[in-house]
Amino acid sequence: MTTSQPPEIITFGCRLNALESEVIRATGTAAGLGDALVVNTCAVTAEAVRQARQAIRKLRRQHPARPIIVTGCAAQLDPNTFSRMPEVDRVIGNREKLDAAILARRDQALAVGDVSAQPAMDQPLVDGLDGRARAFAQVQTGCDHRCTFCIVPTTRGPSRSVAPDRIVHQVRLLVERGYREVVLTGIDLCSYGADLNGERLTAGQLVRQILRAVPELPRLRLSTLDPAAIDADLFAALAEEPRLLPYWHLSLQAMDDLVLKRMRRRHSRADVFALIERARRLRPEIAFGADLIAGFPTETEAMFAETLAGVTALGLARLHVFPYSPREGTPAARMPQIPRAVREERARRLRTRGLELSRAFLMSRVGAVAQVLVETEGRGRCPQFAPVRLRFEAAPGSIVAARMVGTEDDHLIGERAA
Repeated sequence: MTTSQPPEIITFGCRLNALESEVIRATGTAAGLGDALVVNTCAVTAEAVRQARQAIRKLRRQHPARPIIVTGCAAQLDPNTFSRMPEVDRVIGNREKLDAAILARRDQALAVGDVSAQPAMDQPLVDGLDGRARAFAQVQTGCDHRCTFCIVPTTRGPSRSVAPDRIVHQVRLLVERGYREVVLTGIDLCSYGADLNGERLTAGQLVRQILRAVPELPRLRLSTLDPAAIDADLFAALAEEPRLLPYWHLSLQAMDDLVLKRMRRRHSRADVFALIERARRLRPEIAFGADLIAGFPTETEAMFAETLAGVTALGLARLHVFPYSPREGTPAARMPQIPRAVREERARRLRTRGLELSRAFLMSRVGAVAQVLVETEGRGRCPQFAPVRLRFEAAPGSIVAARMVGTEDDHLIGERAA
């Protein structure tokens, strides 16, 4: 059946997957896949893969006649496992999922190529994200580093950057569509530009170029940053560009030096303290979040205590915690493993500390006036990405001035600023 309706998409994982789902929605519509159910998977943990398989089975029970297409990182990593599922009609790789011609080929049950063979990034333009107040703009994909726990280089390939003029054009298009906040996203944002022939740019230089070229953009936000690769231009932009929002989410993973070394991370505990001190000196109102892994192989209780103490001393505002998940084919999967119950217990303790830190940060914002991006009726986020419940009416997508008068559970309470 050919239809101009968009396919229904179920998205797992990162912001980049969410953005690519919008590309699939547009290209899938053009390819006549309006009857299809597309599952865009994540492979960062075994639990993410399990959830995707569970969702596929549920979709088949709910929609026995509709074709199910599986794509994304888990499909790229292990296409044969998904193709053997009786519920699945087609499996499409990460590169192929953005190609309208491949999406249109209903006779091709398995289309998964080598992601490392894609020589350049040419991300299709999108005009927004369905139902979201902020939009994402992809600047790169892939990763050239080989952290011992990470399967992403296998599923996404090497780092490849989008040309800066194309990124500027994408951001301008989003602003013309009414978006007041754009998030730059990628797998390894700080590696941006290293592969661009003749115009090697850093992530910081890209940020400054976007803000100069699109002066009508009120807010620019960054997705996860590698603390080992934040360049001088990005610090300068933080200090000098008020439209670059004061929230950095860092890929820390741990705060013990031996664990970081065994992870093959490129920063130390001291590096993180120095980075955050420098950023706060340049922009005192900045807040920080972090990705963290609990129970990495060989992690002792004392090493884990270093991470707990580190995030507390840094006063982080937001923690995104994973219990370590061994991924076949990675060096960490061959290391001596921590029992699963211990991993999960440490993750619970780290999440509890994260809630305490988040509440402390929210309390520190009471009394301040913030420009809040309204996401849904009565709710939004301040520049530091903290959620705000508004006690006045405001249209989703608008930016309003609100005075923070208190906190409730995991959010601030904002009244209209005089």
